[in-house]
Amino acid sequence: MTSLLSPARPARLRVVRASAWYDLLVTAGFATPWTYALVHGALSSWGRAWGLGALPELDPVQTLYANLMGSVVVVWALLRIVRPLPVHGLLDAVARILFAAWQAYALAHGATRLLWLFLGAEVAFAVLQLVPWLHHRRPGPADGRAVADEGQALGAAGR
Repeated sequence: MTSLLSPARPARLRVVRASAWYDLLVTAGFATPWTYALVHGALSSWGRAWGLGALPELDPVQTLYANLMGSVVVVWALLRIVRPLPVHGLLDAVARILFAAWQAYALAHGATRLLWLFLGAEVAFAVLQLVPWLHHRRPGPADGRAVADEGQALGAAGR
């Protein structure tokens, strides 16, 4: 029997898959130079309209890095959609913590406040996917219980 906070529970795997769909929808436009130009224009327009600031002018190096990020994230998202595993949620949470750190760094150095929208999603999905791992511990000899082949602790009757 798995605990309510076990990373392997179906509800937790749905979070892994939901975060993957979010990534796919948000980053697919970053994956090619042509779609990134459209996304860049839309984000800049929204940033100006909402008073959050526009993106810097489009240039080839910025486009390259956007395309690299978009390509990798799209592939990573597809893996988590097709084959969501608990460890994918853990690794995705770590990646989101890194993305959030670099977004916070950019915000602290004057980047458009549009990043707050992305930062919020990164932190939310990181927390949702990391909490089960923080609460889940595998029982073992250190706490006086044996571990079954399936990773379930055996009670006194099972020894």
